[in-house]
Amino acid sequence: MHVDLNADLGEGAPDDDELLTLVSSANIACGWHAGDARLMQATVTAALARGVAIGAHPSYPDREHFGRREMQLAPADVRADLIYQIGALDALVRAAGGRLHHVKPHGALYNQAARDPVMADAVAGAVLDVDPSLALYGLAGSELLRAAERAGLRAVAEVFADRGYRADGSLVPRGQPGALIHDADEAVARTLRMVRDGSVVAVTGETVPLQAQTLCLHGDGPHALAFARALHAALTQAGVQLRA
Repeated sequence: MHVDLNADLGEGAPDDDELLTLVSSANIACGWHAGDARLMQATVTAALARGVAIGAHPSYPDREHFGRREMQLAPADVRADLIYQIGALDALVRAAGGRLHHVKPHGALYNQAARDPVMADAVAGAVLDVDPSLALYGLAGSELLRAAERAGLRAVAEVFADRGYRADGSLVPRGQPGALIHDADEAVARTLRMVRDGSVVAVTGETVPLQAQTLCLHGDGPHALAFARALHAALTQAGVQLRA
């Protein structure tokens, strides 16, 4: 068995360098919710040095709320915004001698594209415009993955080690009970079930089927590094190979 282990990096968290020794792909912030050109360049260089696949992590223009506030923008504007952000990171990766591997939207944009087919098509269209060979990471079972398939892109189903799920397969919104899994042992056990059995237990008790091709751990939490180590060790001990 194998799975991709990804982390959202370049957001100013102190543990990025160590997280890069544990993950197989990195989603690098493109400056609109966090980061800037210099941090993007430094994170690209560090990822390439460790053989970690690099993805763009674009967002709404919302540094004040870390890209987690929903915005009602025209699909054409979202498409242009994403081409701008993905293109900037792509240029930095190429300048460093590498190749961009994927795109994963951030925060509110990710969640809106997961449920709204119009927004999902705007995201997929932007990725297609920049480079049709790029993969598009999206929530397992979401509209974003269906949009990627319509656009002829590689759709990669993502699951979350430290987030709660609702019965429809969507994530519990941040700020609501059960949104975040704080206990590392519980999160590891849930992750192994998602990877090996293709299912997760929702906060309301239902068993939800899902496909786990890439597994996200968040790099901005207070215990991100310890959790990443525990998750990496558990997957390795279970015979799960980590690769982009």
